[in-house]
Amino acid sequence: MTFEICPRLLTVPLLAALLCCCLPLSCGTTLGAAADAAASSSGASPAELLAAYPLKGTTYPVRDPSIIEVRNTYYEFNTDAVAAGQTGFLPIHCSKDKISWSACGFVFNTMPAWIVQAVPGATNLWAPDISYFNGLYHVYYTASTLFSQVSVIGLATNTTLDRTSPQYRWVDQGAVISSSAGDDFNALDPNIFIDTDGSVWLNYGSFWTGIKQRSVDAATGKLSASSQAPYSLAYKPLLDHAIEGASLVHHGSYYYLFVSTGHCCQSNYLRDDYEEAVGRSSSPHGPFLDMAGLDMASGGGTVLLKENAIWNAPGGGTAYVDASTGESLLVFHALKMGADPTGYLWVKQIDWSTGWPTLH
Repeated sequence: MTFEICPRLLTVPLLAALLCCCLPLSCGTTLGAAADAAASSSGASPAELLAAYPLKGTTYPVRDPSIIEVRNTYYEFNTDAVAAGQTGFLPIHCSKDKISWSACGFVFNTMPAWIVQAVPGATNLWAPDISYFNGLYHVYYTASTLFSQVSVIGLATNTTLDRTSPQYRWVDQGAVISSSAGDDFNALDPNIFIDTDGSVWLNYGSFWTGIKQRSVDAATGKLSASSQAPYSLAYKPLLDHAIEGASLVHHGSYYYLFVSTGHCCQSNYLRDDYEEAVGRSSSPHGPFLDMAGLDMASGGGTVLLKENAIWNAPGGGTAYVDASTGESLLVFHALKMGADPTGYLWVKQIDWSTGWPTLH
């Protein structure tokens, strides 16, 4: 049986029941020269970058993290894990140093009623993306069910991330974009990119025909009424088209598209083959080329992170560049070998000195 989507893992006890996405792929097999070049410039191979795990505190279960820094506090948002005792939806963690993290509540205390109607059977919310524009903090997120193309990207907004403020309140803004059986995309894994001219773009997509991009009305946070057909940014032509988790940032003269390739959630987590890859372009709409000159729309992508003997399936990453300080981070999750398939939060610094992102 072949499935054309690999929904993100939601709960640890469910892992044994997941039958996710066909055969494992080696998503970097055609990119050996590019991966070697990245390793040479960074001083560490994509696998060696997972050698140390310095984080502590509430750093698991975490999958599909997104991060933002506000007034010397880092806020991290991630996929639900209700089986681990979670009492709300879309967990938030806080840190002053990106090492020690504490739980800082949830975006929602209960599942929004419209999601229950739009996606029957949805019990978790996935892959939140945090951004700030038009005077509001925006969290875009996904609701779906395993192996389904019936998916929706929703939006919640807040005027502050400070829970002690009397203005702290997440407001449900409803649906942004949805997909259903027969569409050529799946409405998963939202990511907001704000360009230097102030324009706002939504990147999204998982498997099927890959990563898409649509224009967003900054005033509403919803798709622009004048939005044209979506741009296609990246695609995997092999087998089940295993690509998702897009994240777009701008640095210097280039736009950098980060993606997860391979599979995150197979029934045996040791067979997961998630990897984090990247390409760059002079335009936010592509084409995005890897270090070997291959177009990500044709299967290209330079591998930044891959498994090693201790950590498996690194991915679900979000790149973050602080516009005021230039601080550049990649947050992602990885699974610990020989333990359980719980996702652990990782934070890596991005170095741009070579013109390509290298991780430290």
